[in-house]
Amino acid sequence: MDLASFTDHWQAQRQRLFKSVPPEGRKVRYLDKEFLVYPDTFWPFADSLPLVRHFKVGSGESVLDVGTGSGVIGVFACYRGAGRVVGVDVNPAAIRSATHNAQAHGFAGTMQVLQSNLFEALGDEQFDVITANLPFRNKPAHDMVAMSQWDTDFKTNTGFFEGVGRHLKPKGRIYFVQSNFGEIEAMKCLAQAADLQTTELASESTDETRRQQFFVFEMTRA
Repeated sequence: MDLASFTDHWQAQRQRLFKSVPPEGRKVRYLDKEFLVYPDTFWPFADSLPLVRHFKVGSGESVLDVGTGSGVIGVFACYRGAGRVVGVDVNPAAIRSATHNAQAHGFAGTMQVLQSNLFEALGDEQFDVITANLPFRNKPAHDMVAMSQWDTDFKTNTGFFEGVGRHLKPKGRIYFVQSNFGEIEAMKCLAQAADLQTTELASESTDETRRQQFFVFEMTRA
């Protein structure tokens, strides 16, 4: 089975898992911390590991986490000393999960979670750091859960790069995740069109298969 076919099967299976979570939620261990996910929320997984392990947040810096999901990236930004964190997601289930996790880790006063299609709810606010773990593949998504893995016509990724400059401080930086089964070259073209300079920081492979690789890129204004 080639990588694309394998990934189709694997992602469909994971979407069924996201939907099978009981109403009270399910606890998930991620690195050395525990998170709760409610039904229809993308679980913390290996895809975000290179970002979480390598992104830098200075003490007191502001962080925007786009597509926050269960809120893990935002929570780790808080642990690293961020002064303000905003997590945004279009999925109401993700808002519920991320809000719970920010509170459970003691960061209710630091981390705010907003339901937003990309930057719509942010006004003109700018951030020192912007993180994003968006769907990797240009593939039709049939529901909100599928949208966490598939980006119909690559609209979410395109909208991110079209709008991110407005919310990035002049000397700010972006940490962005992609995969070997995703649209890396399309991402780089969008970043270049947005006048962003892209550097690969790190990569990880899944423990289960070793076939899938996830990359984190640091982007700054060119």
